[in-house]
Amino acid sequence: MTREEKSHVIEELTAQLADNTNIYLADISGLDAASTSNLRRACFKANVKLAVVKNTLLAKAMEASEKDFGELPETLKGNTSVMYSETGNAPAKIIQNFRKKSNRPLLKGAFIEEAIYIGDEQLDSLVDIKSKEEVIGDIIGLLQSPAKNVISALKSSGGKLAGIIKTLSEKEG
Repeated sequence: MTREEKSHVIEELTAQLADNTNIYLADISGLDAASTSNLRRACFKANVKLAVVKNTLLAKAMEASEKDFGELPETLKGNTSVMYSETGNAPAKIIQNFRKKSNRPLLKGAFIEEAIYIGDEQLDSLVDIKSKEEVIGDIIGLLQSPAKNVISALKSSGGKLAGIIKTLSEKEG
């Protein structure tokens, strides 16, 4: 690869790092061709972009990026694949499902909305991360709950109130 080609790849990687808020680094080495193809297919279905990168070029792209990747560049050893996703937990779920059949891919680290996760032991935590839409749904559900309780109480006490008024009017009459 010429110096110009490397520079072009670094620019592309830097742009991708800037455009994505959920970035996973994984080691998919050891997967045979069929498994790699299945992994790529699973990523495509989940709207996750998977790319195998050279560590040195990715490290330079991370340096050039405006984001603070903390200790992530230190994980760039051996084979590295980058997974980009709009949903914070999608790549983690793919990795977890894939590992039911084999011990790969291994999670090296992740950058999720400016939070940094290092190591394969973080996989379960990353699977449990909720997407922005899920969090908004939870908040709306929590906000609706008290309103439903108030309406329910008003309806039930409204019946009690009507019963009390009816009883009082019958006594007076």
